[in-house]
Amino acid sequence: MGRIEARFSELRARGERALIPFLTAGDPNLPTTEALVLAIAKAGADLIEIGVPFSDPLAEGPTIQRSSERALKSGTTLRRVFGLIKNLREKIDQPLVLMGYANVFLAMGERNFADAARDVGVDGVITVDLPPEEDPLFFESLIEHGIDPILLASPTTSDSRLALLAEQTRGFLYYVSLTGVTGARKQIAAGIEEAVSRIRRISDIPVCVGFGLSTPEQVAEIGRFADGAVVGSALVDIIEAAETPGPAISSASEFVATLKQALR
Repeated sequence: MGRIEARFSELRARGERALIPFLTAGDPNLPTTEALVLAIAKAGADLIEIGVPFSDPLAEGPTIQRSSERALKSGTTLRRVFGLIKNLREKIDQPLVLMGYANVFLAMGERNFADAARDVGVDGVITVDLPPEEDPLFFESLIEHGIDPILLASPTTSDSRLALLAEQTRGFLYYVSLTGVTGARKQIAAGIEEAVSRIRRISDIPVCVGFGLSTPEQVAEIGRFADGAVVGSALVDIIEAAETPGPAISSASEFVATLKQALR
């Protein structure tokens, strides 16, 4: 049993839902990212999604686009992100999920990427713009190396496609709650509970909801029917607003603690 499956099993036994915060690696620099991850892990994050910066992040709204720009300017590369993961793996036991785009990952080669990810302790990989049928070798390589390829479904996903995704994903299925890019919203999108119910009829894989979630009240609502909530832009906004690393770390930690409390 991998770390992701084990974590969901533990949460289920405690009657809790997973909180999955997202950070962009290297925003504003890699040492600060390491300190942020350690802080939010202590504050209650159950899994942590670490974004690999990319120059053309099509699924991202302005907040995470800016974070990628800052990270790239600070010299963040995929290999340096692997170094970050290696350091973190020695200090925390939360599952660590890499989120990124195919150009960045495939530039290493499918098997080389899987080798490197396994060696530093990556638990799961979300490749936003790579459907599983487009590069079977990539997904096969991850599974062979004990890494969960985490697939995404959306409001426009058909029933037949949903069945395929639920069968092929590992760890959990990431449900994108809206037809749009990432970014904090004042209200959660309509129809999410019905969509999660549709997935439940097909599979017992854990379902986590992301895109647009920004408050404890919103994640609590998601926690009524889903297995977890992913919060990214709202957390990245807090980091961006801080003038120095110290306030960014303390504010991010406090925010994550309030989100986790809403899922207990």
